[in-house]
Amino acid sequence: MNHAIEISGLYKSFGSQTVLNGVDLVVPKGTVYALLGPNGAGKTTLIRILSTLTTPDAGTVRVAEYEVTAQTNEVKRSISLTGQFTAVDEVLSGEENLVMMGRLSGLTSKMARLRAAELLEQFDLTDAARKRVKTYSGGMRRRLDLAISLIVNRPVLFLDEPTTGLDTLSRRVLWGSITELARQGHTIFLTTQYLEEADQLADTIAVLKDGRIVATGTAEQLKAQVRSDRVELRDSDDQLLSRVPTDGTIRDLLGILNDLQTQVPSDVRVSIQRPTMDEVFISLTSGDKEEAV
Repeated sequence: MNHAIEISGLYKSFGSQTVLNGVDLVVPKGTVYALLGPNGAGKTTLIRILSTLTTPDAGTVRVAEYEVTAQTNEVKRSISLTGQFTAVDEVLSGEENLVMMGRLSGLTSKMARLRAAELLEQFDLTDAARKRVKTYSGGMRRRLDLAISLIVNRPVLFLDEPTTGLDTLSRRVLWGSITELARQGHTIFLTTQYLEEADQLADTIAVLKDGRIVATGTAEQLKAQVRSDRVELRDSDDQLLSRVPTDGTIRDLLGILNDLQTQVPSDVRVSIQRPTMDEVFISLTSGDKEEAV
């Protein structure tokens, strides 16, 4: 089987509120799968079900080929979870945090120290290994948190909004770490509120709205659902003079420019504007495609 995660007909309610309303999705092994959705869409609930922390009301959910309710222990041994907030001991050093978690995970003292050293190097924390975590920056803490989740090698990694609160530079450093984990063969399922994050990292993106998956595909496929590329012409004051849809081919672009050259001044600036993930998100979650134009 080539699927790390399989979900079919998943339902979950809390009281009278239906949070997940018939979710279906499949995540191939060794890929990065990003789940987008507005606040309250059910992203964290889905992560909690996949990681055995919450029981579904109905449906079939398999992780690493194990059924999450019938084979809970097997699922737990196959996954790692990094939540929205760092779960590290600020009084301990980075090295001590990793060794402690290694020992709690069943490693011998020697194995725990060796694994800690490997992870500190992998996440560029070797120089800060013996400093107390309370002195770490936000980005360093998140990298340590991710390292802790990998203290025992697991095939499936869940990241629930892993870069929340990080500055742009720290976020990009963490992206590099996630990309490297995927290159090593881990399956990564992440939720994120940063649309660029999904665009940069994910092999597949799903959009969750009102408890249902309303769209699935690559970033380019989802963008193509919103609108085509557009040729924009602007004057020296950056005022928009013309906007024309294009398929992006040289023939089409030359045809558009030839048609426009007699209509606008010769000193205009030309650019090709591609649809963005922001437009995808607005279109798919608001239901108003005009907002994305």
